Amino acid sequence: MTGPPPQISVVLPVHNERESLAPLLDAIVAALGARSYEILGVDDASSDGSLEELVRLRAGLPGLRVLRLDARSGQSAATMAGCDSARGAIVVTLDADGQNDPADIPRLLHALDDAPHAVAAVGYRQGKRENAWRGAQSRFANRVRDWLTGDVVRDSACGFRAIRQMAFAGLPRFDGMHRFMPTLIRRQGGVVVEVPVAFRPRVYGRSKYGVWRRAVRGLPDALGVGWLRRRALRGRVREVEP
Repeated sequence: MTGPPPQISVVLPVHNERESLAPLLDAIVAALGARSYEILGVDDASSDGSLEELVRLRAGLPGLRVLRLDARSGQSAATMAGCDSARGAIVVTLDADGQNDPADIPRLLHALDDAPHAVAAVGYRQGKRENAWRGAQSRFANRVRDWLTGDVVRDSACGFRAIRQMAFAGLPRFDGMHRFMPTLIRRQGGVVVEVPVAFRPRVYGRSKYGVWRRAVRGLPDALGVGWLRRRALRGRVREVEP
């Protein structure tokens, strides 16, 4: 692309979320206001016409870029594909299902402005979940994850984040890493602040993951991230002047 880079890049990993895309993009544009931005819709081999919908919407939204993974690769791959292609100094990631409220984007950006030493502002969801049982499962899974990794994150499953572009260069890459982004950033010395964000019920489509399925898949990842965190190289070097 030509022209100066935008201030903000918004990354949307998309898999079978066709119905939610138009209202979500409208809300993102409204939330960004006068800021310079781009939006990267990364289609993860959708089968419901999400790619075609992104292409259609791009005609009326010049700031929208459409990327596509050739084969189903998972949310981590789609998220990182967008982050690697992003041109903005700050990258905002959020889910394409509409449960993250784009109106909270300024809240995340302001948190970074207020803490210039911070590398990332990550959301933790507030508001009523679909049901109390699901909320209890999520809280339990989060506590187990904290215990295994040795790092405390209020809501590790929340993908609503604002991250400085420089933070992505040194992150280890693996399937499932999107759930551990705050811990991986802290592992390499970055400061992470946590920000309350709204939680909205899903209006379109169905969830791709149950809580227990996500917990089972995330268990070996959490063990691995805990090992990485404990074994991180921590020495800092300085030149000794003559």
